[in-house]
Amino acid sequence: MTITVSTDGSALANPHGPMGWAWADHQRSENDSGHNHPSNHDAGGATNGTNQIGELCAVLEALRAHPGNEPLIIETDSQYAINCSTTWVKGWKRNGWRNKQGKPVKNDALIKAIDAEISRRPGTVRFTWVKGHAGNAGNEMVDDLARTFASDCRDGSRDGYLPKEGWQALMSSDYAKGLSIPSDARMLLDGSITTHDYHLGRVDDTASDPEDRPSPNPPATENDARDAGMTGIADTTDTDSNNDTTDVDDPADMSDVDASHDMPSAAEQSARLTVSGRLRFSPPPQSSPSFDGRPRRIHGIVRIDGLVQGDGTMIVENEPFVISVTTP
Repeated sequence: MTITVSTDGSALANPHGPMGWAWADHQRSENDSGHNHPSNHDAGGATNGTNQIGELCAVLEALRAHPGNEPLIIETDSQYAINCSTTWVKGWKRNGWRNKQGKPVKNDALIKAIDAEISRRPGTVRFTWVKGHAGNAGNEMVDDLARTFASDCRDGSRDGYLPKEGWQALMSSDYAKGLSIPSDARMLLDGSITTHDYHLGRVDDTASDPEDRPSPNPPATENDARDAGMTGIADTTDTDSNNDTTDVDDPADMSDVDASHDMPSAAEQSARLTVSGRLRFSPPPQSSPSFDGRPRRIHGIVRIDGLVQGDGTMIVENEPFVISVTTP
């Protein structure tokens, strides 16, 4: 069985605006062995970045979610993502990850990871270009997912969620200033938690069918630039320059985002949270010097190791809670 996945990246006020990425299966059987993900789609983003980073994050996460023997087709409206994954990467590897101008290849952490995933995957990987915003159900869904996550990052309703290599690419880019990095992402970057643990609490379990999603917003404009490396194919959604030496789209920056506004206080970061019974957190928010009397929203993972009784009950006692982020 061939698995077909749609991917997309989005950036609001690109570059340096909030960004998002998403992938989604076209269809999925319960017996599919080529999936390594509890949902049929996933999405993420960050407070600032570029659509190119979003496109590459989507491809990388799609590859990691589909590691099996089945042939994999990745549908994308980005010529940049296709060329980075199939064509340009060959020359960059020969040139020691330098472009034709002798400069370091942008987003190389992501591109190297994509190349490694394709190389190790038992099943074949093929990329197919699709025209964006043209009624393709898969493309419309991932566009909506990516844009929604970018918007949520902008208003603070969701925290940044990228693969490790995505954070590395973004942190080493010109758009790292003002970047808000959640504490679980910092733990991922410093090796305190694994990629599996990081993803465990971040699976997007919202609508699994494009019809369950709100209609995507139409793009303000379209770019009809022709692709330089693939004859007869136009990229109508990305405003890429189709090279890695320049940034894309209108370079107008958004106001910098305070990198500390949604991070725990120093006291909270140093304290290890545990949960017991009906999820009683220790230490409680009121023990923090910054506590202002209001409840605090928290995201994270509870690691449980214990016995579940026949009636389905389980006593939880001082189990560790891996925090993602705390906000007032």
